[in-house]
Amino acid sequence: MSSRGKYCVFLFLLKSILSDPGTSNQDQTSKSPQLNTPPYEDPTLVLMPVVLLDTTTVLGELDWKTYPVNGWDAITEMDEQNRPIHTFQVCHVMEPNQNNWLRSGWIQRQAAQRVYVELRFTLRDCNSIPWVSGTCKETFNLFYLQTDGPLPDSTRFRPTDYAKVDTIAADESFTQTDLGDRVLRLNTEVREVGPITQKGFYLAFQDVGACIALVSVKVFYKRCPSTLRNLATFPETVPQMDSSSLVEVRGSCVENAEERDTPKLYCGADGDWLVPLGRCVCSIGHEEMDGYCQACKPGSFKAYAGNTKCSKCPLHSSSHDQAATICHCDKGFYRALKDPTTMACTRPPSAPRNLVSLINDTALFLQWMPPSDTGGRKDITYNILCQRCGGSDSSGAVTQCEPCEPDLHFIPRPLGITGTSVAILDFAMLASYTFHVEAVNGVSGLGMTARSLANVTVTTHQAGPALVGVVRKDWASQNSIALSWSEVEKPPSDIVDYEVKYYEKEQEQLSYSSTRTKAPSVVVTGLRPSTVYVFHVRARTAAGYTAYSPNFEFTTAAEDPDIADQGQVLVVVTASVGGFSLLVILTLFLLITGRCQGYIKARMKSEEKRRTRFHSGHVPFSGIKTYVDPDTYEDPTQAVEEFAKEINPSYICIERVIGAGEFGEVCSGRLRVPGRMDISVAIKTLKGGYMDQQRRDFLREASIMGQFNNPNIIRLEGVVTKSRPIMIVVEYMENGALDSFLRARDGQFTVLQLVGMLRGIAVGMTYLSEMGYVHRDLAARNILVDESLVCKVSDFGMSRVLEDDTEAAYTATGGKIPIRWTAPEAIAYGKFSSASDVWSYGIVMWEVMSYGERPYWEMSNQDVILSIEEGYRLPAPMGCPVTLHQLMLHCWQKEYSQRPHFSDVLSFLDKLIINPSGLLNLANDVQSFADSPDDMPDYPLFISIGDWLDSIKMSQYKNNFLAAGYTTLDSISIMSIDDIRRIGVCLIGHQRRIISSIQSLRLQLHHIQQSGFQV
Repeated sequence: MSSRGKYCVFLFLLKSILSDPGTSNQDQTSKSPQLNTPPYEDPTLVLMPVVLLDTTTVLGELDWKTYPVNGWDAITEMDEQNRPIHTFQVCHVMEPNQNNWLRSGWIQRQAAQRVYVELRFTLRDCNSIPWVSGTCKETFNLFYLQTDGPLPDSTRFRPTDYAKVDTIAADESFTQTDLGDRVLRLNTEVREVGPITQKGFYLAFQDVGACIALVSVKVFYKRCPSTLRNLATFPETVPQMDSSSLVEVRGSCVENAEERDTPKLYCGADGDWLVPLGRCVCSIGHEEMDGYCQACKPGSFKAYAGNTKCSKCPLHSSSHDQAATICHCDKGFYRALKDPTTMACTRPPSAPRNLVSLINDTALFLQWMPPSDTGGRKDITYNILCQRCGGSDSSGAVTQCEPCEPDLHFIPRPLGITGTSVAILDFAMLASYTFHVEAVNGVSGLGMTARSLANVTVTTHQAGPALVGVVRKDWASQNSIALSWSEVEKPPSDIVDYEVKYYEKEQEQLSYSSTRTKAPSVVVTGLRPSTVYVFHVRARTAAGYTAYSPNFEFTTAAEDPDIADQGQVLVVVTASVGGFSLLVILTLFLLITGRCQGYIKARMKSEEKRRTRFHSGHVPFSGIKTYVDPDTYEDPTQAVEEFAKEINPSYICIERVIGAGEFGEVCSGRLRVPGRMDISVAIKTLKGGYMDQQRRDFLREASIMGQFNNPNIIRLEGVVTKSRPIMIVVEYMENGALDSFLRARDGQFTVLQLVGMLRGIAVGMTYLSEMGYVHRDLAARNILVDESLVCKVSDFGMSRVLEDDTEAAYTATGGKIPIRWTAPEAIAYGKFSSASDVWSYGIVMWEVMSYGERPYWEMSNQDVILSIEEGYRLPAPMGCPVTLHQLMLHCWQKEYSQRPHFSDVLSFLDKLIINPSGLLNLANDVQSFADSPDDMPDYPLFISIGDWLDSIKMSQYKNNFLAAGYTTLDSISIMSIDDIRRIGVCLIGHQRRIISSIQSLRLQLHHIQQSGFQV
């Protein structure tokens, strides 16, 4: 059978398969366009592309052009549902040099800037066709041409006008056997076309000798669909022409909502909405429901704009309309002006209960019980209203009532009493008083309500005339006054004794004291210096007390300044000694209790699972808590709740996206906690569609950071776990990562400033090592720098495998570690400790002193491992002091037990900062050497210039050195940076690498010569 005849069999089979897809074994998992759901979005929202052309839906003829005419064949068949099947096929496999073109009609691009073409086709395996060796192909080409309108039919077809998109190959091909078995394999391929800048375009398909059938062509573009987010609507948006750029789209608040921060979304290239910023909130009288703001139902209200729900009307209030902003009080109930609208309506209290009076010779007391009905309030006070009635008529009724005399004294006061008793002084003898005790609360003055009064009438006793005349001051000291007086007239009976009542004038009789004496004189003691006192004196006879004498005012003597100073010194000394003793006792108590509580709490954690890591020889300082591994918790959520503070998401204002992390976007913004100043923060977000394990891994770092409190450790502000998206909020470091910060400011800092940065890192690492925490990924990229150049250790996620770290390499255990920063024992055996962190710190020192240069330059990871094993160590960077390079070498000791502790490193740097003269000798000056060759590591000895250049990956400069006359190691050991430039090394990074290696080589040669050897 001919190839064209065989293809007729194929078309018959294709028609039956397209009519009944269930009989086809076409690959449904091939490269069909992915319909994603965006992060943070409802997963039920499916992104649907905009289709510009779909040949399976075209009812009429396609009218596509073929060049030449006898190249591609257009075949239209009807399926059993009377739908057309448009198929284009070509199978000139027997003839060489095929160049058959098929061009689509003009396709209008609409709003698209980039379009996608989905091709469904079948292709026959050339090996299944006999006698076609060398002429049969298994690919075809896709082209496109942009125009502002359809081309006239008379336009000549020129293949050179078309731009190639791609060569299309089949994943599955069919054979003659497949046709016999009625099995057909359809391929689906999707290609991106663009950018499209003109109004439309043509597609063209070039056959170069394949046996192929183009079953369908679908042209579409992606868009971010109109959506509703944070009570804001966002219109349908087409991604930008640049696939790496995001389109910022501002949203509009839904009806009955108002902006808090301008709502924004970013439209991604794949039609995903990303990074929601800002929000709208429902206005007063409305609540959020199903993404919209619905009016509050009758019987509920909402007084403030926000995303809170409508509240049920408080007690004794109601609302009868929708969208109520306040519930009105029922009849007889009220709200005070300062009452919040969420408070229940209340009413005035009832009258006080059980009002009684008690009178003695000097005072009248009123007592009562609180009202039985407080009106639903707690702000009850009492007012005392007084009337005095002079006598009674023939029927016994009291007449001539008038307000009480103004000099009547109430203790504590007549109005606004919070207690349930009052004392009344200076009342008249043989008089009738009527007292009204009124109970009031915050709503007593509202409405037409009766006053809540309790009444009592009191008749005072008869008293005799005052028998005491003028009271005189005989003498006065700082604390005493001597008084005497005379009787006005002869008493009607013998005087038993005298009562002297006195009080400070400024106290206005709020409290007073009294004393008795049998003689007409007294010495009143216990007074204050330079203070005015008021005195009353009355006599007591067998008939009772007489009236008080008039008021007399006397002043005590002034205080002696010298005595006062001595007294103050004595008081201060006594108070200081007592306070210090109390402080010592309290400190000891807190230390003992804190340790006990910390010990008990640590023991309560799962002891069997605890894997707290300590470096041998490193014992945590007293008073420093121990790091707790979050993995020891059966439920990791408990670790987050214990060590990280939950933040209300409304306090977080995201301002811009600053990067992308392992789990989602990283943004900068502000943390606005009420009652605190706004602070700048960095926000890590967990993208939508996460698994439980991803959530635990994301929050794990927060449960680690939350345990640290040190100025050189990045500070965790809190987490958001009870709403979406889940966030980790940390302090914002303005200058970013230390390595990129230094690279951008090469040579701009003094050596002392760089040492200060290293000291900050050492402070943070000393703190971590004392807590028993091993960082595992200490590198300049994981040190953040704030605006004051303070360096802080960050990135506490290395206890998990670093799957996406480009600096990592696989170890024997299957994990990934950053080879260039990791100690040899950690690379070989996975043995991480504080000592391995010290090795990494030495690499960080080298990065800082070289202004962010890459450790070991372009050496491969395997070369780095072998070089370290052979004893090679990084040379001193250009301009690095000898003392700092020696400290680096000390950190890079092969035996981890010989490396310094972080506390030793910190102490060494402190001494350098205090005495900067140790920083004057630079490594490239070779002014200072170690005491003996044994103090230096064993570097490999190079035989030739070529070997040396090969070892530092600078072999391209061999001819430069030889041409300039440098043929021995001795000759290059005296080269300067100017010599390096003069022989033709122009790149700054290469200059640094060579000069650093020369410095190291110079040290080796010096020690070798000191040992008596010759090079």
